Parts: sequence; structure tokens; C-alpha cells
Amino acid sequence: MTSVGWLLAALRQDCWLFLGGLALIELAAVVYTVAGISMEMNALDLTHMARLPGQPMEMGSGAVWILLYTALIFAMWWIMMIAMMVSSAAPTILLHHALTGTPDGAQPDRSAWAFVAGYLAVCAGFSELAADLQWALQPLGLIASGMMRLRGGVLSGSVLIFAGLYQFTPLKQACLRQCQAPAVFLTRHWQGGAWAIGLRHGTLCLGCYWALMLLLFVGGVMNLYWIAGLALLVAVEKLALFGKATAWIMGVVLILSGAAVLMTG
Repeated sequence: MTSVGWLLAALRQDCWLFLGGLALIELAAVVYTVAGISMEMNALDLTHMARLPGQPMEMGSGAVWILLYTALIFAMWWIMMIAMMVSSAAPTILLHHALTGTPDGAQPDRSAWAFVAGYLAVCAGFSELAADLQWALQPLGLIASGMMRLRGGVLSGSVLIFAGLYQFTPLKQACLRQCQAPAVFLTRHWQGGAWAIGLRHGTLCLGCYWALMLLLFVGGVMNLYWIAGLALLVAVEKLALFGKATAWIMGVVLILSGAAVLMTG
């Protein structure tokens, strides 16, 4: 085999090793989320018990927000975000990995994982805010402790309408355009280290999906139907050529759904 052939084989092997590591992270996050590790019930049981948004559901007396419980709720949100978001970010992550390749294969590993770490740090920041929001709402009796979802049709309908309206905002559209074009994003934001680029990409992704993630409070934070549905929606918006149209269509659907919940709640 020629030296060029050995080089191409090494680069292909390095790419597959990196992709395998990324897939393992995704798989571990999915298993953790479905198994409901550290939670009172696993996600399968909670999903089975789920009802329509706005309907009351009692389960237990509510957890005390001690330090350990708070940490577990943060971990639940962060790992769930990893399970939902890494797959849709994979094209940009893999392109960055390819562009930082070197003959010895060492640099792409360091740079690529630094990029991933920056992206996951943004997910962690959002997860902390989501856990804080849950911490603030639950003692007020606004969130059912079992499924971890909003009580009452007024709150649920309002969140649905808010998420739908956000789909039409300039901020959403600006973030979505860059997330849909990995090459354009990396060209514009190549300055700085891989960690900083990962932070930027994570921030843009957050601009796309943060309002949609609030819908987990409507359907239930551990409701697998909502988790899978939102993950699929985010992926379609970011990866499909008709992502902009998808965002607008979903915005209309969410607004109408919110209005229906308000009228029935």
C-alpha cells in the first residue's frame, strides 16, 4: 500500500473511532433517560401514565429540593439534552473533525472532543436553567411532582402558544440558518480554539430549540413521546432542506394547539 493509501486508511479509521465515541455518548444518554436512573419511576412507566396536557395527575407528595435531589434533576435534564441534541449536531461536529485532520490523527481527536465539550457545556447551562425553573415552580404547586409537568390548561396552553410564536421570530430564523449550514458556520466562526467554536455552535443551537424544550413541561419532562417528538422536530428543522417551512408549520400547529388547550382548560 502506498503512503497515500496508508494515510487515507488512518484517517478513515480515526473518523470511525471518533464517530463510534460520539455514538456511545448518545447511546449512554438515551439509556440513562429511558431507564430513569435516580428517578422514582423509569421513563417507560411515566410515559404510560401520561395524560393530555392540562389534566391533573398526582403521584407522590413531591420531592424535597435538597442538594442531592437538585443535582439529580440537573443531571436528568443535561443527559436528556445530550440524548436529544447530539445527533442533530453531528454534521457540524463531524465536519469540524474532518477539517482539523492531521497525518498523525492526534489533533482531530483533541480538537473534535474540545468542540464536543464546548457544545455540551451550553447544553449544561440550559439544563441548569431548566432545573432552576422546575425548582421555582414545583413548590408553588404549578408542576405535578410525578410527571414533572405543568398543572392546568392555562399554563400549558400559554407555553404552547409562546413556543409557537417563537418559531417566527428573527432570532429563531437567524440561528436556524447557521445551524442548517455547517460549512458556512465553520467558515464564519473558525477563529479561536475548538472549545470556543463548540460554545458558539451550542449557543446557536440553543437559540433554535430553547423554547421547544419548554414544551417538556407541557407533556411531561420524562414523557418519551414528547422527548422523541421534540428531538425529531429539532433534527428535521436543522437537517432538512425545508427546515424553515417546518419551523413555520410547527409554529402554526403549536399556536392552534395552545389555543385549543386554553379553551378546554
